[in-house]
Amino acid sequence: MRKIVCITTYPPRECGIATFAQDLVRAIQSKFGDSYSIRICAVEASDMEKHAYTRKQAVEYVLNTSDASAFGTLARQLNEDPEVEVVLVQHEFGLYAEQEEAFLEMLEQLSKPVILTFHTVLSQPSLAMYGSVRRMIAVCKYLVVMTQNSRRILQRVYHADDDKIRVIPHGTHLVSFKDKNLLKSFYKLSGRRVLSTFGLLSPGKSIETTLDALPDIVKENPAVIFLIIGKTHPGVLKVEGESYRNLLKAKIKELHLEEHVLFINQYLELPVLLEYLQLTDVYLFTSSDPNQAVSGTFVYAISCGCPIIATPIPHALELLNDDSGIIFNFKDSVQLAIAANRLLADESLRTEMKLVGLQKTAATAWENVAIAYTLLFQETGKPEEELIYSLPPVNTSHIRRMSRQWGIIQFAKGNRPDSSTGYTLDDTARALIAMCQVVAIGEGKVKERYIRTYLNFIRYCQQPDGSFLNYTDRDGLFTPQNQEVGLDDSNGRAICALGYFISCSAHFPALWKEEAVAVFKRTFQQFSRIESPRSIAFMLEGLYYYTRVCTSAQADAYIGLLANKLVQCYRRTAGGEWLWFETYLTYDNGILPESMLLAYLAIGREEYKQIALEAFEFLLKKLFVGNRLQVVSNQGWMHKGNTHHGFGEQPVDVAGTVIALGTFYQVFKEEKYLRMQTDAFNWFLGNNHLHQIIYNPATGGCYDGLEENNINLNQGAESTVCYLMARLALVVLRQEKQLFIL
Repeated sequence: MRKIVCITTYPPRECGIATFAQDLVRAIQSKFGDSYSIRICAVEASDMEKHAYTRKQAVEYVLNTSDASAFGTLARQLNEDPEVEVVLVQHEFGLYAEQEEAFLEMLEQLSKPVILTFHTVLSQPSLAMYGSVRRMIAVCKYLVVMTQNSRRILQRVYHADDDKIRVIPHGTHLVSFKDKNLLKSFYKLSGRRVLSTFGLLSPGKSIETTLDALPDIVKENPAVIFLIIGKTHPGVLKVEGESYRNLLKAKIKELHLEEHVLFINQYLELPVLLEYLQLTDVYLFTSSDPNQAVSGTFVYAISCGCPIIATPIPHALELLNDDSGIIFNFKDSVQLAIAANRLLADESLRTEMKLVGLQKTAATAWENVAIAYTLLFQETGKPEEELIYSLPPVNTSHIRRMSRQWGIIQFAKGNRPDSSTGYTLDDTARALIAMCQVVAIGEGKVKERYIRTYLNFIRYCQQPDGSFLNYTDRDGLFTPQNQEVGLDDSNGRAICALGYFISCSAHFPALWKEEAVAVFKRTFQQFSRIESPRSIAFMLEGLYYYTRVCTSAQADAYIGLLANKLVQCYRRTAGGEWLWFETYLTYDNGILPESMLLAYLAIGREEYKQIALEAFEFLLKKLFVGNRLQVVSNQGWMHKGNTHHGFGEQPVDVAGTVIALGTFYQVFKEEKYLRMQTDAFNWFLGNNHLHQIIYNPATGGCYDGLEENNINLNQGAESTVCYLMARLALVVLRQEKQLFIL
């Protein structure tokens, strides 16, 4: 592993930069722990309390910023350590002010490349500060700032070259959203309209502005309660004690607000803090410092879905520039009261702000920030070494959350199941396959009742002629969509799922297998009429799985019938450089060559194997850009003679590619398929054109799509189940559990 040393304050020291550094390091280690080892140089000062660091915290050095000689000693240690590849410095002017010259000399003495993160960039520096920043700019390989405004200041005021500057936003935590009313009940706030603010308490937070506004807010909203969350800042506590908190308490008493203000005088654990933010109706950011470049508290609140009222610090102006929050003037309690009453009276406006805010902060999840920093490490250090993305553990929690009485709910709003969208055979069939895989390979959590539910739904959707309907409403009633939309693909997926269940039915009660076989056999009469290539491919896979347990000449004959239909499609359209079954590439393309390969495995016809290989190699050339997968856009697809990808990538296509690569590797034993499978799966983990995660580790869900400039943050059934199937395909190969071909 490559070693990065991060010079920063670090917990248990209580300060914003320490929390930032801990979150950043955890995210990098979680996502790229096999590529980089992050070691900490903890920043302390003689007049501050000393801290004990555990081995788990990876603190390897301690820098006493009160001792000028300590800086030179640290520079020599880092220079002499051959394992250190990059030095990452978290910079705030106050941290190094006691020995500023020694700090600057240390940066100049370091022979290792330095990346420096500015937490504050002042637009009107003194001459001395200007000189200090210029020296930092001169010796650092890259400068990281958290807003575009800070970037502009570095360019215009400090004359930094743009190619040295990288904008990487302050990270935010992914949240698995909980019901707001249940949270209020748990924290004994039922029936209250909650305003909140959090962070280490100091006069700069200007909490008194909110207190002055509260009487007017309470007049219109008698149920309001204002939560002041956080301990007093240790630096303030040491110098001034609790004088600021006592001033606030006196004002609360003076204004008769005792029933409307609650101090939570604790440094809350992160899960608790995120729950308080989720139950908040309106978050108030009242900083009185116009030079505050960025606020972690502010973005944490937005990422928890809080509508925001904020003072015009540069970060707020940049993030709320399209009315996704409300800006009010510094210390203007009248404006604050008007804004709060407006938001509390308008639920639709609060909802709109929440959704816009969540979309804006999606890219700022710590996982995405970790990707951005790690790519910068690549540029700074040894770019020839490929990044290794860590595999998340198998997690079925979101699928179980989406599964209800009839099957698996079709869509979600964020990670909240939207039961109004009903159920589909398509999604339930996929869920059956995924959960059977979980049981068969012993990964993740699953209960038999889910599989029983999925089987029941498939049987319920089957019609007297052996075909299936696809759409039901929330009550299980078939909807008019079944007459308006073609159902061949959903019929194919049902047959595939049934065959798959039968292939691993030894894990379940014998009666379940008997029922599934009966439903499966009733579908045989459908095989001769199906002409859609994908429908044929799904049916072929179902038959392949079925014959692994229930061998029969009839099933083999149907495999030959269906495979020959695909052969005919291929012969009609393949020619020159276009080696495919249709004159265009659409969705879930990997299923077509994979089904031909499975047909070859089932009945041994070499023609099937040859077509499978030709078509798959053709497909891979269309999908991979270097080591990055870029699946066919759902906005127009890719037609013969056109190489343009476009945007609009869906998890179903990525999963199909990952699974097919696993099948081809198992048959041909070509190492390139294994490498490409890893690269393809990494699309979910951030190896895509936005360098953002598609899989959400906080919920176990998968986002619904990758667009040109953003992620579709809804976590529906199709995307989540497809992600899980892709993840399990890796389990089978990596653990060499050759239980079945996925």
